Amino acid sequence: MILKADWLQAEPVRTVMSALNAARPDSARFVGGCVRNTLMGHPVDDIDIATQLLPADCQTALRQADIQTVPTGFDHGTLTAIVSGQAFEITSLRRDVETDGRRAVVAFTEDWDEDARRRDFYLNAIYADSAGQVFDPTGRGIEDARSGQIIFIGQADQRLQEDYLRILRFFRFNAWYGAQPDAEGLAACTRQMKGLEHIAAERIWKELRRLLGAPAPFTALEAMRETGVLGQILPHMTTPDIIHDLHVAEHLLKTGPDPVLRLMALIPRKAEAVYATAGALRLSKTEKARLVMWAADNLPELNGINGRDLRALLYWHGRQAVADRAMLSGRDVRDIMAAISSWRRPDLPVSGKDALAAGFVGADIGEALSRLVRAWVGSDFSLSRSELLELWVEQKD
Repeated sequence: MILKADWLQAEPVRTVMSALNAARPDSARFVGGCVRNTLMGHPVDDIDIATQLLPADCQTALRQADIQTVPTGFDHGTLTAIVSGQAFEITSLRRDVETDGRRAVVAFTEDWDEDARRRDFYLNAIYADSAGQVFDPTGRGIEDARSGQIIFIGQADQRLQEDYLRILRFFRFNAWYGAQPDAEGLAACTRQMKGLEHIAAERIWKELRRLLGAPAPFTALEAMRETGVLGQILPHMTTPDIIHDLHVAEHLLKTGPDPVLRLMALIPRKAEAVYATAGALRLSKTEKARLVMWAADNLPELNGINGRDLRALLYWHGRQAVADRAMLSGRDVRDIMAAISSWRRPDLPVSGKDALAAGFVGADIGEALSRLVRAWVGSDFSLSRSELLELWVEQKD
């Protein structure tokens, strides 16, 4: 079988493959997502390469071709080549010598079959050379890619015990490419899910985030809930039903999936749940702040809200928090999201200098400005500068 894809002929791709194959003929093959997605008719986002060259020899070959290299995982045989701003992850063929569920001790090999059988799923163990010739060492990778089957290579429990993060990868790949999760794979994930306790929170969130970014991850999420895996990684969890309403809103507004917003749909809108989730997944400060603002007690419900009150909420709480609350309100959000999108935060017509000029000093300046802002927002931002200054005069009197 010959792959036919534009990316195979791209100049950066040809440059990297030529450099590797110049050091040893036919020593480099594309692997994983780029081959799988091409076979499945999905877009190719990145290009990974496997090579029979040892890491040091691979690095030398690339440098001799004036290709920039970054040793992103050199001890495990991986480096990144950069050509014309495009990154290629290149990994030497390897086999696992020892694993503990988090990391592996590897030995390098020249055997493509040996390299294939240490990978996670059959559809990820397909290779193609620079001419597009496809190689399927396991004998079923092409079949699984074409049918959208996410099947562990060999014994599922063994694959998971080598790296427990593969539990989440199983559900992520089902969310993106699968139809109905494989029963044997589900059973193995159920048996091994306690192993996720040994995986760094950042790695768990990275996988969950990618899963939540799938166009329609509902079947995979329901399988995660039924097996207990979702509850294993989310200390506070509600039913995934609300994510269906969110999907309807995404469809109506023609917006892409927002993993953080979908995460909100999986947890109760309570401070305890937000802080526990942020800690369990080691969310970034920005992501945590977004969840906190969404769950704030002083942000009221939006059902039946009028334009004046909506503009006040946007001023006090910010566009993101109000938009998140609207998207998860379970109602037709087109009108309210249109109003949120068109809103522009107005500038207060007075400043601290005006407060000084009005005779306020020290801490009284902040208090005076605060009173004025409340009055200004309460007027739907209609009070003019002169009217606001007059309020100060009245307050002083």
